[in-house]
Amino acid sequence: MPQWLCNQLTRAFRKKDRRQIKLLNECWFFYRNSPGEKSNVR
Repeated sequence: MPQWLCNQLTRAFRKKDRRQIKLLNECWFFYRNSPGEKSNVR
């Protein structure tokens, strides 16, 4: 997971911002499943 995404998720969890958490979660799954992503490192 990219560091920028980790930082934003951490911030969203601290603020308990459900909308932001859902958005970032969708971004992560899109990023992970994109055809350009060669390694599926978790």
